Amino acid sequence: MPVLCSSCAEKRAVLKRPKTSHSLCKACFFWAFEEEVHQTILAAKLFKPGETVGIAASGGKDSTVLAHVMKLLNERYDYGLELMLLSVDEGITGYRDDSLETVKRNQQQYELPLKIVSYEELYGWTMDAIVKQVGLKNNCTFCGVFRRQALDRGAIMLKVDKICTGHNADDVAETVLMNILRGDIARLRRCTAISTASEGEGVVPRCKPLKYAYEKEIVLYAYFKKLDYFSTECIYSPNAYRGYARTFLKDLESIRPSVIMDIIHSGENLSVREGVKMPVQGTCSRCGYISSQALCKACVLLEGLNRGLPKLGIGKHHRLHDKILSQQPLTEKEEKKLKSVEF
Repeated sequence: MPVLCSSCAEKRAVLKRPKTSHSLCKACFFWAFEEEVHQTILAAKLFKPGETVGIAASGGKDSTVLAHVMKLLNERYDYGLELMLLSVDEGITGYRDDSLETVKRNQQQYELPLKIVSYEELYGWTMDAIVKQVGLKNNCTFCGVFRRQALDRGAIMLKVDKICTGHNADDVAETVLMNILRGDIARLRRCTAISTASEGEGVVPRCKPLKYAYEKEIVLYAYFKKLDYFSTECIYSPNAYRGYARTFLKDLESIRPSVIMDIIHSGENLSVREGVKMPVQGTCSRCGYISSQALCKACVLLEGLNRGLPKLGIGKHHRLHDKILSQQPLTEKEEKKLKSVEF
């Protein structure tokens, strides 16, 4: 016997929401999902009328759903926002070039301006070239650091007031777990924030409208809405640390479905005791980007690549920053240690 929608009690239910276990028809699921995102935006006061907002667009399910929902809610509730799409081309043949084609189709479908910035134009390197030098271990460190800065640079080019990203509830819970496992108190303290204020010159405030949306529901929304998105995983990410946290989280979720929200709320309520030394935020001596060291992570990683010392930005080599800044040569022992790609 068909199950009726638990919301309207008229139409046949087509899905059971992973988040609430309610059986809903398509129309009621769409409305519930969109309204929850709307309430998240209102509760956190993410936007102000008249702001220009850049939507970080990769062509994947999260960013495609974000672009669709942001455009829909902006029109439905008259947010008064000017929306734009911002994409980063990391230079991964067979992956990013294909996903950017999806982004270009999204641009036409949603009638939003699009800006694409590339690693090659910003740093002189593509991820294909970086992987050839550093190997398949820790390559995600390079990509993550460069992408964060590339988004900020693209946002400045577009003159946007804010960037909104497609991070969902699963992503945030994974990040909490990763920071706990790494003992990274500084990142653990801020990783659950739904928005970040401007942290300095060259840094655009960011927000996560999908912070409380389950990944499964984002997939269902994209599927039933028949949205055009790219679903292939990055070819260089099979060994990414996040993948292990994701597997662990999925195992926990199969036992306790509420674990994703439980972990997020735990992260939100954690506090650091007085007396714990925290990194002091400053600016990079070379590029002016935010950094707690003399050189930002991007500049150190780039220096390592350009010198043929790929391990320079992996691990703790802060004592070498002064040498890099003053362009002093490294000792033979230091170079030998930093050249190895077996890390």
